[in-house]
Amino acid sequence: MRLITYTAAGDSPRLGAWIDADTRVVDLQRAAIERGEPGQLLSSMLALIRSGAPALDLARACATDPPAASVRPTRDCRLMAPLPEPTQIRDFLCFEDHLKNVLGAAIEMRARGAPDPEATRAALRDSPAFQVPPVWYQRPLYYNCSRLCVAGTDAEIQWPAYSRLRDYELEFAAVIGSAGRDIGRDTALRHIFGYTIFNDLSARDEQFVVMDGKLGPGKGKDFDGSNVFGPCIVTADEVPDPYALTMVARVNGVEWSRGTSASMHYRFEDLIAYLSQAETLHPGEILGSGTVGSGSGFETLRFLEPGDTVELEVERIGVLRTRIATR
Repeated sequence: MRLITYTAAGDSPRLGAWIDADTRVVDLQRAAIERGEPGQLLSSMLALIRSGAPALDLARACATDPPAASVRPTRDCRLMAPLPEPTQIRDFLCFEDHLKNVLGAAIEMRARGAPDPEATRAALRDSPAFQVPPVWYQRPLYYNCSRLCVAGTDAEIQWPAYSRLRDYELEFAAVIGSAGRDIGRDTALRHIFGYTIFNDLSARDEQFVVMDGKLGPGKGKDFDGSNVFGPCIVTADEVPDPYALTMVARVNGVEWSRGTSASMHYRFEDLIAYLSQAETLHPGEILGSGTVGSGSGFETLRFLEPGDTVELEVERIGVLRTRIATR
């Protein structure tokens, strides 16, 4: 199923399922009630995820044969983040190409402002600070995102006044469906409810400053609307191989990058097995893949401008659009 959260005609947020090539939406709670089933199981995306297999089976039945009164055109709906208040968000760095590209871009940025750019490039390339740290190959690294700074597709983001280097990051993400602790890698995929697209917006100039403190990106990542998810959550059964997905980024209709989830060094199984060591994972947690190689403007030193529209497309999931406000 392709599950969304939406509003329409002034209603509070509703849980929906896309049907007919995403042109129509089934109000799943209304459909359940009209079928004489318990509507509370489908009152929200988080309620559905937490309720497990019975709720998922009910949602499938409602989407397969929906009562006519529960269906409306997608054009009449405003999409929100599919999971508006995630239980938790952790963002990993799973793509080696992205990491290497970022280190190369950082060298180039510093060299361009140096009195002797070539000498500076050579010195920085030899510096351990601009090599992939050995720990990256030893365990999947991550930081905690603000779960309250979430936006959905077609959102217009007010960029923070403290930043001038506006960037996007093309990622996809797994949504945890069932709780577990000390989960083995061989059973980890059973704990995934579905997948969505993640635009990890980044105030690069602020990030460059605070990362020197070795505590993470801080306000370089945390601002209203900085974690953009959508347009939907595709249930895991409809993504038989999450490691064979084409990933494309476009800015104002022009392709800026193209990659594939096949290049992930760490896979979601690795992330789940690592995170769940001595820690319970809970339904509704989101695990970001990190940026696919070349999937950010920083890697080629191209940054967003006010008014730009970013489209991130991941095969089998859809297109996630974000507009940078002009004000």
